Amino acid sequence: MLLPSHLESATPAVYGSRMRVAVLIGTEKGAFVATSDAARRQWQVEGPLFKGWKVTASARSPSGRYLVATASFVYGPALHVGDDLSGLAQVEDGPAYPEGGDLKLSQIWTINAGASRHYAGVDQAGLFFSDDDGQSWQPVPGLNDHPTRKGWLPGAGGLCAHAVLVDPANAERIWCGISAVGVFRSDDGGATWVPKNEGVDQVVPDPNFPDIGRCVHGLAPDSEHADTIFRQDHSGMYRTYDGGDHWERNEAGLSSGFGFPIAMDPLTSALYAVPIESGEYRMPVGGAFRPHRSTNGGDSWEPLGNGLPPPPYEAGVLRGAMAVDGLDPGGVYLGTAAGDLFVSADGGDSWQGLPCTLPRILSVEVYVEE
Repeated sequence: MLLPSHLESATPAVYGSRMRVAVLIGTEKGAFVATSDAARRQWQVEGPLFKGWKVTASARSPSGRYLVATASFVYGPALHVGDDLSGLAQVEDGPAYPEGGDLKLSQIWTINAGASRHYAGVDQAGLFFSDDDGQSWQPVPGLNDHPTRKGWLPGAGGLCAHAVLVDPANAERIWCGISAVGVFRSDDGGATWVPKNEGVDQVVPDPNFPDIGRCVHGLAPDSEHADTIFRQDHSGMYRTYDGGDHWERNEAGLSSGFGFPIAMDPLTSALYAVPIESGEYRMPVGGAFRPHRSTNGGDSWEPLGNGLPPPPYEAGVLRGAMAVDGLDPGGVYLGTAAGDLFVSADGGDSWQGLPCTLPRILSVEVYVEE
């Protein structure tokens, strides 16, 4: 593969002529790697890795280790780690529920690789952690056995813990987004968890558990203010300024409040979302595939379309299939359910499609090499 072991996770960086960008694209039938120079105009695509397997999530830890999650309807889920994508080895002690229990782990939805502790969110919804750079994993009972668990119901994509945020200044503060349940926050390193959904419309009402029954689709943390989080929910677009204690709508300019992914550029604080038409239809509004951008913290949004396919283009972007690279100018990457990967090297002002059509894209992560 083209990825050397010293690729760094995407962080704000200054544009440099020797810089290389690599995009790990997880699909229904394996992973593909797209690489480019600093300009991000000419791309090479290689793969697949894990041919025939779903590649559901990936991350790279500060130590330089890759973590790649796969899933198979025959063999189940697996986690693979290594310092180079060409030499990944399956972890024997990966995330797993006890055999014979009520819970079954079908796939790993997200990996948050921190400096000392990693988290993996899974389906059926639960959270696992690793303190040895991904080599072994333990459950987080405070969330997995939460008192509201009997009221947890799946969304259309399953009962999935798909978003994990950790306060960069306080590792004891953790947020987890679960569909179709809501957002939970822990202030004690995962020992206890409290639902944080006030202000968000319920989509699965349950009189016994009024604090859940929401269906969060995606979470994006503000790069400078940990208490500010942006939330793409089944019921609309929301934001919080107090760590989730209260949420408010921020949908001005969006073609639809419904969508799945949301991301923030850590350098410019620009927000990106991909609205689609309602939970019933789940297709671009009017057949126009248009990501939206906000440059004022979600106060207003504008559609972006220069270089994207003209209508009708009827594929959307799944919750794990959008990424930003944090460079200057910023790169934005959208993988669609039709197998196209669209790239913007100027913060969304213009777009190009990679020279390939892949299987249905499930996850997109970006790594930068100096």
